[in-house]
Amino acid sequence: MSIMLDPWWPTAVLALALLSDAVMSVRPPAFIRDCLDGVGFPREWWWTLIVIKMLAVVGLVAGIWAPGIACAATVGVVGYFVCAAAAHIRARFTGTAFWVNCLGMLALGLASVVLTFVV
Repeated sequence: MSIMLDPWWPTAVLALALLSDAVMSVRPPAFIRDCLDGVGFPREWWWTLIVIKMLAVVGLVAGIWAPGIACAATVGVVGYFVCAAAAHIRARFTGTAFWVNCLGMLALGLASVVLTFVV
């Protein structure tokens, strides 16, 4: 019996995507600024999103060797992007950023759940 995830790569891909997102959010490019402003998220709280994403990355990476942690982190990522999608819909900010970034990351999280824990 292996103590590693099988397959491990969907979790690694999700961790890499979230790490990229968190690093970009340190000095957010226009599309991230527009997205956060569009949903009305206060600028003084933007730092919290970086912390949340980095904690998720740590959980996903640790979860490669501890599947329970990976499952919890992946479900947390899905929950995060479900909330982000709800914020977009509530603010009626459903342009390209919503479809590509928000729903793209939600789809990546859901794919990771299905490929790693369901199949």
